[in-house]
Amino acid sequence: MPEIITAGETMAVMSPREQGPLRYVSDYKLRMAGAESNVAVGICKMGHTAGWISRLGEDEMGAFVLNATRGEGVDCQNVIIDEAHRTGLMLKEMGNGETKVYYYRENSAASHLCPDDLDEGYLASAKIIHLTGITPVLSKSCEETCIAMAEFAKKNNMMLSFDPNIRKKLWKDRDYSSLMKELLYKADIALLGKDEAEQILGISDPEEIVGILREKGVKYIAVKDGGNGAWVADQDSMEFMAPYPCRPVDPIGAGDAFNAGFLCGILEGKPLAECGRMAAIAGALATETPGDIEGYPSRKQLEMKMQSEKEIYR
Repeated sequence: MPEIITAGETMAVMSPREQGPLRYVSDYKLRMAGAESNVAVGICKMGHTAGWISRLGEDEMGAFVLNATRGEGVDCQNVIIDEAHRTGLMLKEMGNGETKVYYYRENSAASHLCPDDLDEGYLASAKIIHLTGITPVLSKSCEETCIAMAEFAKKNNMMLSFDPNIRKKLWKDRDYSSLMKELLYKADIALLGKDEAEQILGISDPEEIVGILREKGVKYIAVKDGGNGAWVADQDSMEFMAPYPCRPVDPIGAGDAFNAGFLCGILEGKPLAECGRMAAIAGALATETPGDIEGYPSRKQLEMKMQSEKEIYR
């Protein structure tokens, strides 16, 4: 059974093969993207097991997403095929070192995820339940599902991991900061961006962020600051993780890879600094390809980077 279980929407992604406004792009590559499934894929690539709970439409995009996720080793036995709603879609636009996204996910299959979709026996088999702040803002039933999973984790003494992963395009006219704070304070593992902490907690100093989360009983904390590095902490110590050298192409998916590396370190009982280094390496390598998951390291690649060894190609 999976060591880590997560739940959320994964979309089919139309990724342009060239840069510039999409009105001038005619050639795309089909990929997939979803913060939760990204983490699950990263965990599997790094030698652990992960399960993903979701809904997909009974359509070709849904079949593509399911096949691709399964192909990376993620357990998908609790993915529901929804005959009444379609699979969500995302378009990417690239140019000037930035990536924009356009969502077509309103009333998607995954937005109808509900607490009745949860198999408590399956959830109980995991060591960690991982949630993000993306899923609960998709719909009321998704919010109820995430809260139910968080409460299940606490009730059963399981570790709860939470990344706010704020998507302002999905918030629309509502401020979800209080919901993000509620889930963050329930977590045993908090994975958040420095800018997200300012949005949710009203502070941006890493030491203050760590201090508040420690007071709430959070056991492991990672404060991410993109290419500037990250801070990792537990109840006893705090470490700054310098950014791992890389050649960035597309930053999307890097935070999820960081999360996967950090969670793998926790599963293995690694020292805090080693968990942070695993996370930093995974996050950096993720930026070196245009897709979300294509750059995520295998266990062998991660170990080589940890030991500063170079791979022999010929």
